[in-house]
Amino acid sequence: MNRIRYTSASVRTLVLLVSALAITACSTVPVRQETEIPAAHPVSKYVKKGTAYPIDVYDPWEGMNRRIYKFNAKFDQYLFLPVVRGYEYITPEFMQTGVSNFFNNVREIRNITNSLLQFKGESLLKSTGRLLVNTTLGVVGLIDVATPMGMEPQKEDFGQTLAFYGVGNGPYLVIPIIGPSNVRDTTGMITDSVIFSLIDPFNFDQNSEYYPPYAVLFSVDTRHKNKFRYYQTGSPFEYDLVRFLYQKARQMEIGK
Repeated sequence: MNRIRYTSASVRTLVLLVSALAITACSTVPVRQETEIPAAHPVSKYVKKGTAYPIDVYDPWEGMNRRIYKFNAKFDQYLFLPVVRGYEYITPEFMQTGVSNFFNNVREIRNITNSLLQFKGESLLKSTGRLLVNTTLGVVGLIDVATPMGMEPQKEDFGQTLAFYGVGNGPYLVIPIIGPSNVRDTTGMITDSVIFSLIDPFNFDQNSEYYPPYAVLFSVDTRHKNKFRYYQTGSPFEYDLVRFLYQKARQMEIGK
């Protein structure tokens, strides 16, 4: 029963509510009709109908995604980043590094599982070696001993595994709090969470009271390592830019 509750809690942390935004209508004042002057260089002259462009991303839920993007920016500004700054202020840098190393070591479980599912032998050996070396010589992962030894970090997740077996991106999706994704990668993220809860390396099934602080520290460390800040890209089309860059980054990860 504890395992069922723990697994459900792990999945629920990834299923977040989307807040609906009310839109007020603006009244208009009738104006005198002017003779329309045709454009000298219409856009249609340069943008051919039906042509796919590199920056295009399949985003049928763009209206909803943009609202979630704005919500995430506010959440980040008023809640998430203040917590992260507090963590950075009270925690010495060497301890921050140790916490990041610890969670990177935990992620090796995901890397090993998905390297195995994708038949990536080299990635499997490196991830397994990193887990063994850093867990033992690195004091439960607090020190990254494996990288200087030539075992570079790998990054494999179930979204990449689905792509390996031919599953397409699906529609672009902005997840509340978490950020850019797509249907395939969101499915992969949930699956990775379920697999982790089934493996249960910290025996949260029997010690469920330790899971909430673990999840909070994991989230804070993840945001601490991510240097992206909303509306600081210098682009008036930040939503489109982030969407495009996410897609290209995932293509590069999958293509490795």
